[in-house]
Formats: sequence, C-alpha cells, structure tokens
Amino acid sequence: MSESRDDSLHNDDILPLDVLDPQQVSGVGDMDPERFREAAHATVDAMADYLANVRSAPVFPAVEPGSLRGLFPTSAPEAPESVGAMLADVAALVEPNTTHWQHPGFFAYFSTTASGPGILGEMFVATLGANAMLWRTSPVATELEVVVVDWLRQALGLPAVFGGLVTDTASTSSLIALGAAREAAGVDAAAEGIGGRPDVPRLRVYASTEAHSSIDKAAMTLGLGRASLVHVGTDDALAMDPDELAAAIDADVAAGLRPMAIVATIGTTSSTAIDPVAAIADIAEARGLWLHVDAAYGGAAAIVPDRRGPFTGWERADSIVMNPHKWLFTPFDASLLLSRRMPVIRDAFSLVPEYLRTLDRAAPVLDFNEYTPTLGRRFRALKLWFVLRYFGLEGIRRRIEAHCAWATWLADQVESDPDFELLAPVPFSTVCLRYRPRSLADRADDPATHADLDAMNERLLHAVNATGEVFLSHTRLRGRFAIRVAIGSLHTEERDVRRAWELVRTEAARLES
Repeated sequence: MSESRDDSLHNDDILPLDVLDPQQVSGVGDMDPERFREAAHATVDAMADYLANVRSAPVFPAVEPGSLRGLFPTSAPEAPESVGAMLADVAALVEPNTTHWQHPGFFAYFSTTASGPGILGEMFVATLGANAMLWRTSPVATELEVVVVDWLRQALGLPAVFGGLVTDTASTSSLIALGAAREAAGVDAAAEGIGGRPDVPRLRVYASTEAHSSIDKAAMTLGLGRASLVHVGTDDALAMDPDELAAAIDADVAAGLRPMAIVATIGTTSSTAIDPVAAIADIAEARGLWLHVDAAYGGAAAIVPDRRGPFTGWERADSIVMNPHKWLFTPFDASLLLSRRMPVIRDAFSLVPEYLRTLDRAAPVLDFNEYTPTLGRRFRALKLWFVLRYFGLEGIRRRIEAHCAWATWLADQVESDPDFELLAPVPFSTVCLRYRPRSLADRADDPATHADLDAMNERLLHAVNATGEVFLSHTRLRGRFAIRVAIGSLHTEERDVRRAWELVRTEAARLES
C-alpha cells in the first residue's frame, strides 16, 4: 500500500514484504499455526522496536482533522495481502500519525502505560478469544476475575465485604453503580421503568461541580436526565462542600423529590481534588442514600499504605471505581468496580433467557453478565494477573511513589517561580499550573487580566505541544485556564519532567518577549 515509511520508530528490517505470501492463503480456514508463529514473531519485533524508539517521535503528530483518511484505500482489498505489507503500512501510516501514549513526554489527560506484561497478557486474551459472559463460556475467566478482583481489593486496603468485577471504563462502572442505586431507591426501575409513572417522583443524584462528566452521562443513560443531577459547590481546594450537599438533599426532600445517590470523587479529573468522603458517608448513611466513590485515577495510590489518608471513609461506600488502565499500568481497557452490595447490582441488570441458563451443574455458577448492561465480556482479568505478578505490589508502590515525588518537585518549581502559579493542590501526581507574569501581579483581580492570562496560557500550551517533546492538556479551574501536567507513565523519567518544566518556562519567555 505504501512506498515510504518513517524509520524514526523502526529498524529497516522489520519484515520482508514477501513473508507470508498472500498466494499461500487458500481454502476456508485460518492462518495455520506455523504461519501464525512467523507472523507473530515479526509483529512482536515491530512492537518492541516501537517501544524502543518511541522517544524519538513527536508525541502528537503534525496533522489536521480529516487529513489522514486519504492515505488509505476507499474500499477493502479483494485479494489477500501479506502480513509484511501490513506491518510496513503500520510503520509508515499508523505510527507516525498516532498520539504516542507510550511516549515518556506524554503528560496529557491522565498519563498511563500499556506495560510490557500487560501487553503480553492482552495478546493472550486475544489468542484465547474467550467471551467471558458466562461461567461455562470460560470457567477460568470467571474464576480468575474473582481472584484478581480480591487481590486488588486487599491491595487497596478495603474490607472483605466488597466484591466486584472488571468492566471496560469508569463510565461503565459508574453507570452500573448508579443503576444499582436506582434499584435500591425502591422504584423497581428494572422491571417497570421510571418514565410515565406518576408514583415515582423525580430522582436526584448529587456530585460536586468537579465530578467527571461520566456521571452526567450515566444520568442521561439511566433515564434520569441531566436535570436530576445536582452539582454541589466546592471549597477552596475544589472538594465538595458537605454542608451544601446536606442542604441540597434536605431541600429536595422538602420539595417532594427523591434523593437516590451521592457520588464522591477521590482525584477529580481536572485537578485531582479529594472530596471529604467520611463526612459525605455520614450524610449518605443518615439519609439512606447510595454512596458511589469515583477513584478512577486516584484509587491506585491507596496501594501505598502511607497514602491512604485521603481515602478515609471510602470503605463505607456502597460502590467504588478504580481504573487499572490509568495508574496501574494495564493496557486500555480495564476498570475495577467494587461494591458491598453486589446482589443489588445483580437485581438491577440480571436477565437470563433460557439459552443462557446453566443446567448441567449442581453447584451455583457466577455469570458476570448478570451484573452489567452488556452480555459479552472480555477476559480482562488475565492481563491484570500478568501485571500484578510481574511488578508485584512492592514494585507498583515504588513506581507510584516516584511519580508523586516528581509531581511534588514540579509543584515546588512552580511555586518558587514568580511568573507562575499553582491553581490547585497536588495530592497525587498531577500538577495544574498557570503562567502569570509578575508584571501583571498588581492587576490580578481585573477581569480583563484574567481573559488576557487565559489567552496567553492557551498560546503557551500550544507552543509547548508544538515542540513535539511533550504533550500537555488543559482544564478550567474556577473559570481560569489551567495547564495540566499528569505524571503516570512507566516510560517517563525524572529528566522528562524536568524537560517539561524547562519547555514551559522557555516558551513562556518567548511569548513574553
């Protein structure tokens, strides 16, 4: 397909283009095992070359939306093509035009890593091809998931009353949790629905103004609507205000509405703020509401016992989400949903037609599809098993501690520079900063100054990212444009964090001049 390729990521000898000649493809079967072996070796070599050389590539490609489609044929090939040709096109067309999440300079969103052992586990997941929807469709997939979930539950310091499962993303995990909360509210939504029922008042869910948008989407998907989600204000640290929460709930009850659930966050997406979970748990328990804790990013820090202070009270939650594909070095996707009320989750989503019943086993079976909106499920526990065994909890703790230490160093640099300011505390490994030249310090309260600073910081972000050495993202905190530096990749080293700060300062000075 392609006559050229980018050698910055690969060696020239990844695979002769005639390996696995398409003329060898015949009959109606699959690639035979020996041909698969040859192709797999070549593919793994290409994968290893990519990981070895990714630092040399720009983190974000110099492309514009819609510019890549024309590089590919407009229809699928009629005749077979060789694996060598496919790998050559991956090198020439895919790798140069992707955002390199594996790059050591990737600090955007929540930096993450598809670790080596996780990739190996993912390869085996694909090889087995198991649909883990039922126990009988892959007994080990179900039972290893129970094992791995409990390993993680113990590692996080949570009590044995929590069970759980592995989903794809926190959006799905939170959707499931709020679906269970809706069922626990006593409206029999799974059987009767909630639309057009005069006996069901408007249900209410409460989350801070800093909560992730997946909570809004869950409300939309569950038929509650965004109008049912109450966004509670935050304090100076961007954490939910429990007094405002209690007042909002009481006001809704007085108005004839039915509070259903509270979502507390440990590590918000914008600033990694930490809601006061213990105080929120008191409110939830006093009013009989489901408490869901979103720790999708921050939850991994609880694997370090000395870092569990901010998690006080989360053991009282009805459900918790933590994403191993964020800060636990597992390839996307893998989200851990824990709950002390697994039977309620089952009541919310269980539907067993005759063709899915297990009739030939005397012992009860666990079918995880009864706990989710979907039937099909990937064997995600296998790659988690690989990651946990390869690094060990001690190795994971050491890496999390390093990321937090580098973030603390960066925060110190920002605070000591009179031309910059921190816009949020740094409880984990994400730093939110803003360029604020000292020449504007005396006009800091002027709205026009804020607008100027927003525009200046947006230009600064683009300039830093345009270097190709690092990739940063942004958010808004208290209405102000903030640059986010999220440290969490296994490929990142201390020198990369230092270089990111150097680039920010250099490009800021260039803008000022």
